[in-house]
Amino acid sequence: MSIETPADHDGRQSKTQRKQEMQALQALGEKIIALSDAWRARLPLSDEMLAAVEETARIRSHEGRRRHMQYVGKLMRREDVAGIQAVFDEFEQEQLRRDHAFHRLEGLRDRLIDDDDALEPLIAEYPDVDRQMLRQLIRNARRERQQEKPPTSARKLFKLIRVTAGM
Repeated sequence: MSIETPADHDGRQSKTQRKQEMQALQALGEKIIALSDAWRARLPLSDEMLAAVEETARIRSHEGRRRHMQYVGKLMRREDVAGIQAVFDEFEQEQLRRDHAFHRLEGLRDRLIDDDDALEPLIAEYPDVDRQMLRQLIRNARRERQQEKPPTSARKLFKLIRVTAGM
């Protein structure tokens, strides 16, 4: 249940609402700062915002960084927040797709180690795979598992599958 004040009726925001929006914009600015340059280049940012983001790396004092983040939040008010959020959503979807593919390849590796019948479908799907290396890594991974050794060959097998699948 919300309490309405006279200020709510004339369309103005309360001080609390403005403060929450400013904090949300600062948090978005911090996410932008945490991105690598390559990812940041994909965002629709103004030159002034990019300069402020680059400036952040040079600030060492805690209080200076806090004030600078307030400035970044202020600059974020002029940015295309919807466009930036759309790109962040795209990043998250891309990450989910990569994670899903990664888990699928891990499952395939585990099936290859556990089941002799899993090899032929892989070879049928990827006829250019180095079959000799694949079989050798499977044998070594099974041996390592039986002897309770570190999964060195299993890691190499995963890498071979990942390269073969083009990831």
